[in-house]
Amino acid sequence: MINLKQIFVWWHRQTFGTFLKTLFFGKFVGQDKFGNKYYRNKKDERWVVYSGNVDASKITNDWFLWMHHTVDKTPDNDEKKYTWQKAHSENMTGTSKSYKPNTISKNDQKKKYETWKN
Repeated sequence: MINLKQIFVWWHRQTFGTFLKTLFFGKFVGQDKFGNKYYRNKKDERWVVYSGNVDASKITNDWFLWMHHTVDKTPDNDEKKYTWQKAHSENMTGTSKSYKPNTISKNDQKKKYETWKN
């Protein structure tokens, strides 16, 4: 059942229009390991209904290729990956899990040049 938050708030999974489009014209194609559901219609339009908040970085690279018509075969979650491939993670910028590189303090920096003096 649709709640008011879903009707008026676009970042909460899907809008009312997307709900109607999915209900009447969408054919369920698959789901990724994060719970995002992927649909297509007869015109080969493709869209995703996110699980939780809407964030495009939640789409895995396999589904990204399918969404952008680069490949026509739907991704298989059981497909064997190479050992050197990392697991997908969403963009963590602005969170406590974001990447913070080691920085050199100003006292440790050495000038690679001499300043010009008058």
